Amino acid sequence: MLSLYSLVILLSSVSVCVLRVSAGPVLLDRSSPCLSQLKHLHARQQVTVQIPPNISGHWVSNSCEVRPGPEFLTRSYIFFPNHTFDALQFYYEDSRCRQPIYSLRVRGGFGPAQASWLVRGAAACEYRLTSVTLRCHGSAAAELVQRRLDPACARQIRLRPDEEFEMWAEPLDCTRGLDFTMQELRLIRVERRGRHGDTGGRVEEELFLGDVHTERAQRRLHQPSGYQTPLHSAKSDDQICQIVASADLHHPPVLPAQSERPVRLDGHWVSVRCEARPGVLFLTRRLAFHKHTHTWEGEYEHFSDPVCRHPTFSISASGRYTRGDPSDTVMGAVEFTFTVTHMTVTPMDAATTSLLSVFSGRVSVCGEGSWERGVPQDVTSTGGCVALGIRLPHTEYELFTIGQDSSGHALLYNGQRPTNGSSPDRVERRPTSYQPPLIRCDRQHASREGDQHFRLSAASHTQITGGLVVLVVLHVFMQLDL
Repeated sequence: MLSLYSLVILLSSVSVCVLRVSAGPVLLDRSSPCLSQLKHLHARQQVTVQIPPNISGHWVSNSCEVRPGPEFLTRSYIFFPNHTFDALQFYYEDSRCRQPIYSLRVRGGFGPAQASWLVRGAAACEYRLTSVTLRCHGSAAAELVQRRLDPACARQIRLRPDEEFEMWAEPLDCTRGLDFTMQELRLIRVERRGRHGDTGGRVEEELFLGDVHTERAQRRLHQPSGYQTPLHSAKSDDQICQIVASADLHHPPVLPAQSERPVRLDGHWVSVRCEARPGVLFLTRRLAFHKHTHTWEGEYEHFSDPVCRHPTFSISASGRYTRGDPSDTVMGAVEFTFTVTHMTVTPMDAATTSLLSVFSGRVSVCGEGSWERGVPQDVTSTGGCVALGIRLPHTEYELFTIGQDSSGHALLYNGQRPTNGSSPDRVERRPTSYQPPLIRCDRQHASREGDQHFRLSAASHTQITGGLVVLVVLHVFMQLDL
């Protein structure tokens, strides 16, 4: 019998498919403001993407970033026209980026960027390092970093607070002790967009660099296929951008104090941009939470292109959740446990229908009846769809926090999926970093937030091809992404 992989390769001409996972006869309200916002995301053509991108300039963080581990940092990168770069990374003890531990100054060069063969809309790039300079901020920080570097350095070193130390200068390489890597430079995307409602012609610029592997031991060899939180042009008038842009190795940025926001999931939330996932996935998400019944519903629209205009499948799911304790690992976050209990699947093209039909009635059960294009089938009774790698019931251990954008809109962050495609189905696999945020889109907020200042990404300079849809389908068969 042909394996699923073989079947997917044979169906490499697949262009559109839909998978729908549902929790019963009624899910998210299709007339809700959430759908209205998603229409903005798909329809508005304010974003331009150039391949290969011109990344020359100064790019900075506009928030305290959270990497797996967790690590809390801000970044300030300068790329010069002569293909050299000077990058600053500032690391902190806290998730608000107010207590600096150490800073790194990374210098090197990068080659010409070429269109990525793996990730649509992105450019691939090679880089080389010439120096990595470390500076610890205070004696306690120096002792902490010293303990991490001792096993990694080929010779004995002595760190002193507020003094510079060269971590990388051939043949010496102490960077492994900090799990340091600049593999993020291997995947690049620049988006430029006009601000919604701004008639002054101002343009927002964002630089997306490659994702960091969720397992620290895998970082140095990781080939990115997704993105980190984007960097913004240092020309931005955003307060945090200006603070980070003015910092240096000796004076790390200290972000403004923020009041603690209670983590309340109740309501409806939707993606603010077309999201990219490792494994060549592009999607938008809609989630609804009902605090009185402790139930949730979600719909995940997947696409073959990085601007989310060409759908490949949609997953809708529902189940129950329980709230846990505040996280001891990530300040300001709360732990949750989610269970997926219901699912339906709807193939939307002939190739996907044929693929599911091959497995229908076999050991790898997926639905009780034959498959027809455009006809949903509830697979809850068969325990999910083994052929697609989805089993029910399914439990995940989650992490949530609340933030806000520069316009004051509430943002919801939930845990980043493991890079290897596995699921956080055990307590020890609970995420320590976040996916891109969702923005509140409740009916009661529509009149206030409506069309105002949503940072929605779409693009007009990207061509859509069909070959990589195979990789998208294969990857989604491996996991159900909350």
